Amino acid sequence: MSLAVRDDTLVELMDDPHCDPRRLRATLRRFGTVNRLVSGWGSVYRNRLRPHLASLGRPARVLDLGSGGGDLVARLAGLAQRDGLDVHWTGADPDPRAHAVATEREVPPTVAFVCTDAAALVAEGHIFDVVLSNHVLHHLGAELRAFAAQSLQLSRGLVLHGDIERSGFAYGLYAVGITPFAPGTFLRTDGLRSIRRSFTRGELAEALASDGPGSWRVERPAPFRLLAVGHGHG
Repeated sequence: MSLAVRDDTLVELMDDPHCDPRRLRATLRRFGTVNRLVSGWGSVYRNRLRPHLASLGRPARVLDLGSGGGDLVARLAGLAQRDGLDVHWTGADPDPRAHAVATEREVPPTVAFVCTDAAALVAEGHIFDVVLSNHVLHHLGAELRAFAAQSLQLSRGLVLHGDIERSGFAYGLYAVGITPFAPGTFLRTDGLRSIRRSFTRGELAEALASDGPGSWRVERPAPFRLLAVGHGHG
């Protein structure tokens, strides 16, 4: 196995529509713990999201595309509420299995979950102040460019796509660190496959370049993390 090249032929177990439903639900529920440890959204909220929302001076709408079990939306909503920000949060995921888990989550009334995708939201004319995603980009192949373009259409402000940065060090650390969280889930196998499917900073910048010069900037907000930052034109 080599991590020198992105392996987009790998299929994650949870993407199989016939995978074990109990292990899938356990995986989606445990993402909350894992994402708090590795996703870097705490710093993204402090440095990017909170200042932008505060600068609006009015109620805001934020969309999380591919929201899975809803842990990121719930976490960010709690942080915004603590900071006195008036924000309505929408988590969108086209997979009814993920949507079912998300709707079981206890969330404040400012959070809603919908079972749909970016293309449908664009077609329906929705516009948000911020559009974000977490761990979605590495799942995408040829459809990456369409997804990125749709996220720009859906936002009148910030667009933030967070994901893993592929590296041997990240792979080795994850293989060891995920062990206590993995039993009964797909976290170990799928997490390692995710790293192998993920981009380097240069690869992601190149993949997003088709949206036009300056449409995206790819940053490293935390170790082993990438953040694609764009500004919507919705």
